[in-house]
Amino acid sequence: MDCLVATLSVDPVKSHQDWLNDVVAHCENEIEVKFPIIGDADRSISTAYGMIDPGTSDEQSLPLTIRAVFIINPENKLMLSLNYPACVGRNMDEIYRCVQALQLSYERSIATPANWPNNHADIPFGDGRTSDFKGSVFLLPTVSDDEAKENYPGFHTCEVPSDIPYLRLVKQEDLEKKA
Repeated sequence: MDCLVATLSVDPVKSHQDWLNDVVAHCENEIEVKFPIIGDADRSISTAYGMIDPGTSDEQSLPLTIRAVFIINPENKLMLSLNYPACVGRNMDEIYRCVQALQLSYERSIATPANWPNNHADIPFGDGRTSDFKGSVFLLPTVSDDEAKENYPGFHTCEVPSDIPYLRLVKQEDLEKKA
């Protein structure tokens, strides 16, 4: 996916590596952790980035950190952050989906709708309904109709109650053709 990954641990790096070995031994898939672990024993990085779980801070001498995900673009701009309390594990499928969506948007002037890529499985189309647009994305409003016709000739403008032609869908396969 052309991404760099790192993890931050408030435990000593050796302790975190030992914990990872135990966790991986019980995973249903054979995963390998091939990214660096950054030690933050004094919690200075965790504190600076707001990663201390406020639900545990007052009651513990050593508060837990939240499970945070930061996705940063090639220009070093924060594009997305996900914060989970310490008691909830991260959803790797969702993180993967977010990276895919951000990369598509960055490269192609599109926006992914809610539940993408499982969206638009059944939408109004003409006098009936269709599932032809499952997994489709929206063109950004900054894309002119002329640019849309040139780059995505099969795009579909959704009929909406306001009659404003701004919901323009592009099928997944049409995106792949542009790659």
